[in-house]
Amino acid sequence: MKRIAIISIIAAIVGTAFAGLAKTHVIGAKSPKPAWMENAVIYEANLRQGTANRNLKGLQQELPRLKELGVDIIWLMPIHPISEKNRKGTMGSYYAVKDYKAVNPEFGTMQDLKDFVKAAHEKGMKVILDEVCNHTGCDNAWVTEHPEYYARNEKGEMFGPFDWTDTYKLDNSNPATRAAMIDALKFWVREADIDGYRCDVAGEVPTDFWEEARLQLEAIKPVFMLAEASTPSLMKKAFDADYAWPMKDVFNAIAATQGVNEYAKQHNQNLPKMTAADIPALIERQKTEYPRGSVHMNMITNHDLNSWEGTEFERFGPAVETFAVLSYTLPGMPMLYTGQEVGFNHAFEFFEHDKVQPDYKANKYTKFYQILNNLKHKNTALNANEPIERTNFIDSVDPDVLTFTRQNGKDKVVVIANLSNKVSNVHYLRREPYVVEMTDIFTGKEARIPKVLKPWEYVVFSTPAK
Repeated sequence: MKRIAIISIIAAIVGTAFAGLAKTHVIGAKSPKPAWMENAVIYEANLRQGTANRNLKGLQQELPRLKELGVDIIWLMPIHPISEKNRKGTMGSYYAVKDYKAVNPEFGTMQDLKDFVKAAHEKGMKVILDEVCNHTGCDNAWVTEHPEYYARNEKGEMFGPFDWTDTYKLDNSNPATRAAMIDALKFWVREADIDGYRCDVAGEVPTDFWEEARLQLEAIKPVFMLAEASTPSLMKKAFDADYAWPMKDVFNAIAATQGVNEYAKQHNQNLPKMTAADIPALIERQKTEYPRGSVHMNMITNHDLNSWEGTEFERFGPAVETFAVLSYTLPGMPMLYTGQEVGFNHAFEFFEHDKVQPDYKANKYTKFYQILNNLKHKNTALNANEPIERTNFIDSVDPDVLTFTRQNGKDKVVVIANLSNKVSNVHYLRREPYVVEMTDIFTGKEARIPKVLKPWEYVVFSTPAK
C-alpha cells in the first residue's frame, strides 16, 4: 500500500526516535521460521502489469524463467476482487478488497490459482499471497452484512485510513472481526495450499491479532509471514521477516547526498545527509531496538516504490547495482520486483493497465541477479538467520568506502563498495579484510583488495561453496 508518513520514517533512521532504546536485548524473535526461508530470494509478482496476458496463467508460463533466475518465494500482489464503490481509476487498487475468499476475474479463477501454486511447488518454489487485514474495499460484503466489523470516526461513520478513500478501516479490537479475518487467512492455506502471507500495513493492525493468526495458520502447515512494517513487536512471535524500510531510506539518502538521486531532486525531497557510515550505524541501532534474531527484507524497489517514489534508476542512477549488491549481502533477505531482473526502468500505473511492460529477454541485469541469487543460495554466511553479530564492519580512511565481512564456521563473504560519486582510495585504519582463498563472484578471479575504486564500484568476494 502507498505509504504516507515518509518524513517520520526518515526521522527514525536518523536516530532521534531511538534515543531511549539503547538497552540490552531481553527477548528473542520466536516465530516458527520455516527452514526454507534461510537462503531464499523473494520475487514480487505484479499480475496486472508484469506479463503479456496479465493473469495467473501468464505468470505460470514464466515459472521456468523465474526458477532459472534463482527465485524461491513468489509473492503475488493481492488476487482478490476489487471494490467498485469509490474505486480509484478504471481498474482500482489491489488493496481495496471486495471479497476475501474469491479470485479477481481479472487474474483468473480459483482453479488457476491452485494450478499456479501446484506448478510452483513442483519446481521447488513457494507462493505467498498479499493480504490486507487493516481495511476493506467500500463495497465489501462485510460493510452491509457485518457493519460492526468496522472502525468509526467521531461522527460514527466508516472511514478510510490516510488518503485511501476507496477503503474502510476495520475494527481489529472486535473479536468477531478478528475471527472473520483469521478465517479468511486460513481459507487460502487450506484451499490453495499457499505458503504464507505478505501482510499489508501490518503495523496498523494490533500485534496480538497477528500472533493469534499465526498460531492458527501453523496448525494447518508451516508458513512464512512477511510484515509490511518496521515494527519491532511484530517480530517477537508473529512474523518471520519485516520490511527494511529504514535501510532503504538510508540508501536513498546516501544517493541524494552524492547527487545521483534524481527523484529526490525533482520532487524537492529534503533527505538527510548520509554516508556509508550510516549503514552500520542503523544496524547497531536495530540490535537494541529489535528482538534478537529478527530478519529484515532488503530491497531497492517494490510496487510502492516503483509507482509512488521513483524507480530504482531514478533514485540511484549509476549506483543501482551497488545498492542491489548491498540488498543481497547485508543481513536479511533480498527481494526482486517485477522487471527488476531485466533492468526495467518504468513506473507502473497503479490503477490502470499500463501499456509499457517488461521485455524479459535475458540481459546484463539478468546475469547480475543470477550471480547474486547463486551466492545467496550457496554461501551459508548469508543465511537469513545468521546472527547479526557475525557481520563485521571494517573502518576505512575514506568514509564513503563501506567494507564488511560476514562469516560463520563454514563460509565467508567480503564486500567492499564505494558509496560515492568520486574515485576512492581504499585504505584501512587498522587492518584490511582477509581475502586469502576467496574468489570475486563477478569475475571468477582470485580475490584481491582493490587499491582504488571508481564511483559506485564494488567487489564481492566469497569462499568456495563447501
